[in-house]
Amino acid sequence: MTSKQRAYLKGLAMELDPIFQVGKNSVTPENVAAIEEAFNRRELIKIAVLKNCLDDPGEIARVIAERTHSQVVQVIGKKIVLYRPDKDKPKIILPKV
Repeated sequence: MTSKQRAYLKGLAMELDPIFQVGKNSVTPENVAAIEEAFNRRELIKIAVLKNCLDDPGEIARVIAERTHSQVVQVIGKKIVLYRPDKDKPKIILPKV
């Protein structure tokens, strides 16, 4: 993903509210399954890491992205933005390289 594409996705993510929260149990198989299910309906997801979670948000983002086959767009503070294009009908058209 190029920096131009990443910037475009960051702009789209500004309007999103977090739809998942990662708490003190960190990343669980249930969390991953729920995020995987959400990727079936949307391509861009924002996740909030709660204050009681002691793990690094960057590491949490990497683990979730690896398990869901998505890409980390950004990690700012305790917010994570992930992107995975729809295989059949992509809704988000990224700028050309």
